[in-house]
Amino acid sequence: MAVFGTVFMPQMALATFENDTWSDTKKVSAESIQMHPGAHVLHYSSTCFEGMKAFRHADGGIYLFRMDQNIKRFEQSSRLLNLPKINTDQVESMIFSIVAQYSDDVPEPPGSMYIRPTHIGTEASIGKAAAPSLTSMLYVLLSPVGDYFSGGARPLRLLLDETGLRCAPHMGMIKSGGNYASALGPILQARSEVQADQILFCPNGDVQETGAANFILIDGNEIITKALDSSFLHGVTRSSILTLAADLGMTVSERDISVSELLQRAAKPGVEAALSGTAAVLTPVGTFIHNGEEHQVGSGEAGPTTIKLRQALNDIQWGKAEDKHNWLVKVK
Repeated sequence: MAVFGTVFMPQMALATFENDTWSDTKKVSAESIQMHPGAHVLHYSSTCFEGMKAFRHADGGIYLFRMDQNIKRFEQSSRLLNLPKINTDQVESMIFSIVAQYSDDVPEPPGSMYIRPTHIGTEASIGKAAAPSLTSMLYVLLSPVGDYFSGGARPLRLLLDETGLRCAPHMGMIKSGGNYASALGPILQARSEVQADQILFCPNGDVQETGAANFILIDGNEIITKALDSSFLHGVTRSSILTLAADLGMTVSERDISVSELLQRAAKPGVEAALSGTAAVLTPVGTFIHNGEEHQVGSGEAGPTTIKLRQALNDIQWGKAEDKHNWLVKVK
């Protein structure tokens, strides 16, 4: 099986913004794009993207999961980066069109078609360090993927970092490549020095998110996660998991949580922690590393509530459970 996200469909949908208008959508080769070496994105990181999935159901239909929420966030990221305003109807049409073209290539569960809409600034001007790009390119790339954890989800080890930041706080709501780049160095250092899988950024003791996923704590019938603000990414999977938790009768607490409270709760029997995201869905956390000490989370293994919530979401995505919240839309 190929590494997740390394296989692509031969074509992608593409549109460009020039002279204050969006072009018609074209289907082009997914192997290359043309832009000037002075393009704004290459020098000043005017780039944002989304991650979403299409799923094959037993009836042969192909269904997109919460596309409206991803497009809404895509529009927000573009606006906050001062990229040209996207045409949300066109983006939706681009996604439908390219997924329909490759509907036969959507894998059976637990696989899916990973969808990557991307928006980049293309104006050739290296003098625009403090000005937005007036032109841009938007494309939708497809990658058929298997289960993110083909051998089962191993509980992760998280380093609790109380001094660093994933990204600049005013950039937190933007799904931009620059945010991932800023977190990469510390994450690689944590892997090398303490064998951590990820960093849970907790500036001044405030538990926020990891380099690429939202964080969730489960204590009995309560599910706890940081309340939405502008400092971190508002995950679509996070929102879905919280909704399903409420459906199961759990108490959903969206509030600040400190490192001291986190470690205190983690020591209790039955406590669970997990990371939520499009690729990994809901991934168990087994160990916190803090000030040179390791703290086991509950049993240290994937807990029953984490497994139940992950399965509940997968069952909806795969068409094995009722879609009570109208999250799925069928590809025409």
